[in-house]
Amino acid sequence: MAFFKYGERELGHLRRCDRRLGAAIDRIGMIEREVNPDFFPALVESMISQQISGKAALTVCRRFAELAGVVTPERVASLSTEEIQACGMSFRKAENLRGAALALLEKRVDPERFPEMEDQAVIRELCTLNGVGVWTAEMLLLFSLCRPDVVSQGDFGIRRGMMKLYGVTELSSDDFRRYRRRYSPYGSVASFYLWEVGSE
Repeated sequence: MAFFKYGERELGHLRRCDRRLGAAIDRIGMIEREVNPDFFPALVESMISQQISGKAALTVCRRFAELAGVVTPERVASLSTEEIQACGMSFRKAENLRGAALALLEKRVDPERFPEMEDQAVIRELCTLNGVGVWTAEMLLLFSLCRPDVVSQGDFGIRRGMMKLYGVTELSSDDFRRYRRRYSPYGSVASFYLWEVGSE
């Protein structure tokens, strides 16, 4: 089991740059967030989990892992759409999973190039996959590629945490960007604390 790595350098920066976030950090303490550095299984899990409950996602992911045996692009591409669908997902989602596997096999999407690419370039490449939008791509940046500066404007939990932290009932795009710039270059760690604040 792997966790997102951060420490006092990141926390010290966030405390200095945002007094309210700093107070939340001190109150909450260290947060351990599990990550999956194995990109393709992380992508598959993200795609399966879209628009279904956490409990349902766990069930479908378990069935899919049992079917595939090992979740690699080669193995997933060898399965039929109907076999994948039988794990408990829609036909379109099953098609999208096969399509993602083929895209990686054909190098239309190539995770081996991601380390040298900027975040936005990775997002654009991932969004060429059917079934992957900006939010899913950002979560993969954070929880698989472990990028340090991810704060997703499309994430309801992060926006809710910001509104609660700063005592506002509305959050404009300009305000969001202003806060995100304040957290940079350690926005990913800020995201962990915003999720916690939003759920308190």
